[in-house]
Amino acid sequence: MTPAEPTPPGAHLPEHPDFLWDNPDPAASYDVVVVGGGGHGLATAYYLAKVHGITRVAVLEKGWLAGGNMARNTTIIRSNYLWDESSGIYEHSLKLWEGLEEELDYPILFDQRGVLNLAHSLQDVRDSVRRVNANRLNGIDAEWVDPQQVKEICPIVNISPDVRYPVMGATFQPRAGIAKHDYVAWGYARAAARLGVDLIQNCEVTGLDIEHGRVTGVRTTRGRIATGKIALCAAGHSSVLGVMAGLDLPVVSHPLQALVSELLEPVHPTVVMSNAVHVYVSQAHKGELVMGAGIDAYNGYGQRGSFHIIERQMAAALELFPVFARAHLLRSWAGIVDVSPDASPIVGLTPVDGLYLNCGWGTGGFKATPGVGDCFAHTVATNKPHPYNEPFTLERFTTGALVDEHGAAAVAH
Repeated sequence: MTPAEPTPPGAHLPEHPDFLWDNPDPAASYDVVVVGGGGHGLATAYYLAKVHGITRVAVLEKGWLAGGNMARNTTIIRSNYLWDESSGIYEHSLKLWEGLEEELDYPILFDQRGVLNLAHSLQDVRDSVRRVNANRLNGIDAEWVDPQQVKEICPIVNISPDVRYPVMGATFQPRAGIAKHDYVAWGYARAAARLGVDLIQNCEVTGLDIEHGRVTGVRTTRGRIATGKIALCAAGHSSVLGVMAGLDLPVVSHPLQALVSELLEPVHPTVVMSNAVHVYVSQAHKGELVMGAGIDAYNGYGQRGSFHIIERQMAAALELFPVFARAHLLRSWAGIVDVSPDASPIVGLTPVDGLYLNCGWGTGGFKATPGVGDCFAHTVATNKPHPYNEPFTLERFTTGALVDEHGAAAVAH
């Protein structure tokens, strides 16, 4: 008798996310309430239950799970950051990504196709080589490649010397790549729910109850919930929640646009990013080109953006990839990113006892999902930072111990 083929992770599950977890009513109290049902909130809840044994946890989402930035990003995953603090938490995350499909028993389509960061000037080259050396010192895979090697890795990149910004080389991280954002959220949600976490949708937080400097509960559109610990994972709306606790957080919210093309045959084998022309491009598993650029300059909470950003983004993409000249734009969208003064996240304790903060990821939140979930869960469970998120305290904006990643955030974090 021929042995049966092994069942792939998650193959026995229905495709529709509504069947992967229950939709319970909120209980009267929980040990921990996580505000925000995106990737970071779901991952935090999962690791609280799995690693720390805290299962009386509720994840509150004002809309539907993963309906915010988690489903509105370009899914790039990498860890090739310049500073030790940044590369530490992102490399921790990348290592978790590498085993996440098995961990969650769910297909997340993690594809380590590599990421090219192009250099277009002598200063770009100097900065890029410096970053490669810093990465190697931190044990992160990184290479400097010349224009011909860029062409070998991604044959459709235009390396002609006659363009506005000629390609003078690139950094390359082979272990970097992409994943399917919806599947990541569904995998974490299902795994957390199976450990006893309540995932409560259509439940907007309207107030935080604080007595004598300590958290006692949250007020929501579905009633009050008593708790001694609140973990904020609300991305672009973090400053709104901070005001409820009397905190004026050093973050501002901007729209960040992305778009996809019509379905194409596989032509783009990696991820290409360029700060100079201001675009990053990959090809999704189904075949559409996924493209992003910088944030819209204005502040706001609308999940939409400006036409001129899309126009510049398309012009930049065509400079690098003339082969896409006849491709049609299928759809565009925007997320709401919260940006801190040093373009690095804020993860840790707050002046309010029992209130924990995870925000300020700007455009880099998706790639950090497993790592920050693990570290933030540790912070909430033990009431002290994990070593990887210890540098990203709220206090650094008064002490001056900044982690300035503006160079990494010029296009996408």
